Amino acid sequence: MKDLTRDDLTAVIQPRPQESHKGTFGRAVLVGGNATYGGAIIMSTEAAVRTGTGLVSVITAKHNHSALHARLPEAMVLDWTLTRAVSELLGTATVLLIGPGLGLDSHSQQLLQLVLQQQTSTQWLVIDGSAISLFAQSDSHLNYPEHIVFTPHQMEWQRLSGLKLTHQTIDNNQAAQKKLGATIVLKSHRTEIYTTNEQYRNPLGTPAMATGGMGDTLAGMITGFLAQFPDKEAAICAAVYLHSQIGEELGKKRYVVLPTEISQQIPRFMKLAENINKKTKGK
Repeated sequence: MKDLTRDDLTAVIQPRPQESHKGTFGRAVLVGGNATYGGAIIMSTEAAVRTGTGLVSVITAKHNHSALHARLPEAMVLDWTLTRAVSELLGTATVLLIGPGLGLDSHSQQLLQLVLQQQTSTQWLVIDGSAISLFAQSDSHLNYPEHIVFTPHQMEWQRLSGLKLTHQTIDNNQAAQKKLGATIVLKSHRTEIYTTNEQYRNPLGTPAMATGGMGDTLAGMITGFLAQFPDKEAAICAAVYLHSQIGEELGKKRYVVLPTEISQQIPRFMKLAENINKKTKGK
């Protein structure tokens, strides 16, 4: 298992081309946030916006629209009960994210099925939170598993893989990944990433990050990186590393690090990585 390093981040964060526009940096469509858990999809959206995704749209309960507009005027929003409009918006995405605050009711299951059915061969899909549990309890099929990223914590991984916590070894996790065919970002004290050909371990992280919404923020960061950067496996690794790198740095002066504090620091840390990249190439 390979340990992620700063090089995995700086290899991805390249200077942006001078001739570019919002379409250059991808379009993300995020689905989630019922009336109870609207904060989850808002945190994911903030992370996706602050990573630099060109266009970000959110499909969520109408109850969340005012809060989302107030916090993130950069993001567009759509009522998730408008089936035809939802279907049309899904088709515009470079990357889809479903799950943060989605809930487990029948409407949430219908949304998951719609996303799975409509995913095209060119779209990437991140499945997080409630959507993992819904998928695990259904007989759903992945049309393009090679373009799907599951981001479970260990209990969600147990539901998805059938592996109890005590059986979640590297070999067993890799076997389960191969059966699913999708990339697995297994969140824990030391997050592990399982792809078809590689295994990665994130050496960073701090107990200060043990706060609700941290996984929603990571899912939004992965979504934003997938939208922008061509090497998708490298983009996933870079997002995971950056999430913990920021958390560790903030944790040096904070007993608790909030997910929204991590999002606020994303552009600054990406710029630092870009500058390191420039210096390295200049040698």
